[in-house]
Amino acid sequence: MKVIRALVVALVAVPAMAPAAAGQTFPNRPITMVMPYSAGGPGDTITRLVAQGMTQTLKQQIVVDNTSGAGGSIGSGKVANAPPDGYTLLMIHVSHATNPALYPKLPYDPIKDFEPIGLVVDLPAAFVARKDLPPESFGQFLDYVKANRGNVNFAHAGIGSSAHLCGLLFASAIGVDITSVPYRGAGPALNDMMGGRVDAMCDQIVNVVRHVEAGGIKGYAVTGSERAEALPNLPTVSASGLPGFTYQVWYGLFAPKGTPKPVIDTLVAALNDALKDPTIKARLAELGADTVSAARARPEALATHLKAEIDKWGPIIKAAGVTGAQ
Repeated sequence: MKVIRALVVALVAVPAMAPAAAGQTFPNRPITMVMPYSAGGPGDTITRLVAQGMTQTLKQQIVVDNTSGAGGSIGSGKVANAPPDGYTLLMIHVSHATNPALYPKLPYDPIKDFEPIGLVVDLPAAFVARKDLPPESFGQFLDYVKANRGNVNFAHAGIGSSAHLCGLLFASAIGVDITSVPYRGAGPALNDMMGGRVDAMCDQIVNVVRHVEAGGIKGYAVTGSERAEALPNLPTVSASGLPGFTYQVWYGLFAPKGTPKPVIDTLVAALNDALKDPTIKARLAELGADTVSAARARPEALATHLKAEIDKWGPIIKAAGVTGAQ
């Protein structure tokens, strides 16, 4: 009888021990980190820097996989359908919150199909314009847009891109329609702005900083809560005529739903080690990216932030009547 009881206790204990065992043995092979956008962009650079830092802690290589298309939804779907073992991760930005509104037939649920690991960086944007646009300050630019309702062209890098989202938020904040001009990437949009073919743009600082510094385009203001280190001479939008307006292109790290908690805990620790690394912090700062605090680089913080962002962007996108191509 004692032998039977001991066997029962042992069998009951096995499931409880399994997650702990998973955490103790993870990782024992390379990890794939999916970046659902093309190589060479700011998101790709951020992903590779973070992967480099996490590799040092985990002692296993993290391979970056650029699976792009459909506003990041193809790569996201790939991770949603991957085994929940911690060996396939997703690094994605604010589009994880906007895609449900942009793509009605999204093949995954951004909340139900993923385990959050933590926020990574905030990347403010900047309002810029062709160098011969009349306004010389953001306040004057704001008046100019309102006085020329619907006639100011805003370039962006495609539906759901960071520049497109900033333009939607701006139009919603001032209650004025703007003419949206999509391009296949930030590079072509900026080239046309420098050529005087489009009027303005609001995009990630890393995409516009060298053009502002070279005088090829005008810089008006940055969208963060503080002045940006990369463009220190530009004021914030909030302090320049549009109080309370902020826009941050946040990046977050996710795993497939059902990934064991010990594995998530291991990844959280590695992420925080990477974000504290002085070399990585300095490289991210050069991109205009602000690394988040340890309190935000955690699953609970990312889960809360994602829900708030979905609630924020859904009505804005619906009111604008824009959808992504399926």
